Amino acid sequence: MKDVQNQADSRGVEIQKVGVKGLELPFTVQQKDAEDIVIYSMATVGVSLPAHYKGTHMSRFVEVLNEWRSKDTLGIDIKGCIETVIERLQAKSGYLKLEFKYFIDKKSPVTGITAPMCYDCFFEGVLDNYGEDDEEYHFYLGVKVPVTTLCPCSKEISKYGAHNQRAIVSVKVTYPEDEHIWIEDLVKDIERSASCELYPLLKREDEKYVTEHAYDNPKFVEDVLRDVVLLLRKNDVIDSFEVECESFESIHNHSAWAYQQEG
Repeated sequence: MKDVQNQADSRGVEIQKVGVKGLELPFTVQQKDAEDIVIYSMATVGVSLPAHYKGTHMSRFVEVLNEWRSKDTLGIDIKGCIETVIERLQAKSGYLKLEFKYFIDKKSPVTGITAPMCYDCFFEGVLDNYGEDDEEYHFYLGVKVPVTTLCPCSKEISKYGAHNQRAIVSVKVTYPEDEHIWIEDLVKDIERSASCELYPLLKREDEKYVTEHAYDNPKFVEDVLRDVVLLLRKNDVIDSFEVECESFESIHNHSAWAYQQEG
């Protein structure tokens, strides 16, 4: 059959990334202190396309991801998967991002009842100039952690009470190929930087604890961001990071927001 994708293109535009997005696949992920689990993921994968090629072969992306989805690695071997995609598509550079829900069992603070807590996470890999002297690879781990913030100003000026709300702390870190950071550890560091962490299940004794704990630990988004930044700076494994804190204000129709990038 005639292959239109392999025909030449005369417009002289090299495409940096072309591939598939929104591909739903199960993948095996290693947990820190538990058995491997199969997670639902949303994949984005692509390669560079030379200017003289009209199109890429979309089916090959799906083929490679299907081959790699059950490998017994930390998530999957992101770099190895990208290398296979590049080789299969005869490209120079490749990209892969897996977005997924990750569940961690959490005990309520007083009653100790365990229930699963959900976190939005992603693995992301970028490989440029594959096989050349200037080959460059970067891996990114991302997590979104829901927390509680309680306003220091509101507590200070009010006769009783203070407004508090749920916030999302988003962290993206990079580290060397021969190192590893567990999602569980990163989440724990972020949670302890807030006014109070969230729990999937609370009884009355637990609700009393989290309400009073947040009240005794008021923080602006600036405070949360700075405390997370200091923790990440102390981690010798991390090469660079991005931190974002968005507080969904309970007394405003907008969010309070802070962002920091380092490295």
